[in-house]
Amino acid sequence: MSQFFASQPPLIAHLPGERSLAVKVAIAVAGSILLAISAKLQVPFYPVPVTMQTLVVLVLGMTLGSRLAFATLALYLAEGMAGLPVFAGTPEKGIGLAYMMGPTGGYLLGYILAATLTGWLAERGFDRSLPKAAFALVLGNIAIYVPGVLWLGSVIGWDKPVLAYGLIPFLAGDALKLALGACLLPLLRHVVPARKA
Repeated sequence: MSQFFASQPPLIAHLPGERSLAVKVAIAVAGSILLAISAKLQVPFYPVPVTMQTLVVLVLGMTLGSRLAFATLALYLAEGMAGLPVFAGTPEKGIGLAYMMGPTGGYLLGYILAATLTGWLAERGFDRSLPKAAFALVLGNIAIYVPGVLWLGSVIGWDKPVLAYGLIPFLAGDALKLALGACLLPLLRHVVPARKA
């Protein structure tokens, strides 16, 4: 049991200079840009088009570790709060705090929870095999769904079919993204060489 709580370096720790504050800031900025791009790219899928954003959130968590993933997602949300059109549907559906308080606000909160959780799990070795990576990614996706659906229900009213609006249409696309992420993470571990002490 103590091994489960023993911290291991995330994948980003194998990059040269990753302990430098300047490098960490650059990684967080690059991650926030990647999140903004992934929010804008839609892939045709049934029953609804999907963005790659949840996959990027989860993979960032698993590769950056809990602290840097939290900082990256916090920066991304701060950019959106400041009025930058970094979220899906912005600026068409509004920007800034008004957008964040709308129906999708809970999912945005879920992003930061999911990235931090998957980062914590990666620091405990959950990015090193396909079954463990899949388990971590599923937990991360649940961390997005729960506040997302709860917030959506509070905004539109629980008399509406909240699950039909905010959960069920996304399950198939998210399952595909989770499978992709679960295969990608152990592969990255083999591609990125371990840093020598």
